[in-house]
Amino acid sequence: MPTPAVAVLKVTLDDIEPTIMRRVVVPANIALDRLHLVIQAAMGWTNSHLYAFQIGGSNWGEPDPDGFYDGPLAAKKGRLSTVLADAGRKTFTYLYDFGDGWSHTVRLEKFAPAVDGATNILLLDAIGRCPPEDCGGAPGYETLLEILVDPDHEEHEETLQWCGGQFDPARADLTALEGAIDRLARRWAPRPRGASKPKA
Repeated sequence: MPTPAVAVLKVTLDDIEPTIMRRVVVPANIALDRLHLVIQAAMGWTNSHLYAFQIGGSNWGEPDPDGFYDGPLAAKKGRLSTVLADAGRKTFTYLYDFGDGWSHTVRLEKFAPAVDGATNILLLDAIGRCPPEDCGGAPGYETLLEILVDPDHEEHEETLQWCGGQFDPARADLTALEGAIDRLARRWAPRPRGASKPKA
């Protein structure tokens, strides 16, 4: 049997209704700092805050560069397939923005052989729109949705404008999400020697 080369992951934002879910394909041995960027792109986050992976009893993220405190293990040194095998897990937690406290459940659905000629970073499925950044986590997002559906609420117009106009929580912007994933895939694609690096 060939060695698994890609992983299919289901990423669900916790404690949110309507459901916000993404299904992605990534290299099985992807470094966790790159997996963070894939999740950011697939969800629609803006990569503006700290993050951490909680896998088994270990935390992975961005260590303190000055070494003043014992922080998480360096995400760039953790490889998805190895870390999951070591932890004996198929499900783990991805945390984003420690202030708002966005928690995502990530489940490994399967490992599979890579397909020759196919990109190994893909968005397979997207349900629901990502909440706006800095809206106060799950409780703040619930309040925001209540305001948006009530045109008589005193903060309705201001909140609608803050969200950028129309905001449908059930509709994922597939074009934007696929574009963000495609940019990552192109940036990380192996290049022949002497080829220039594509713009991000």
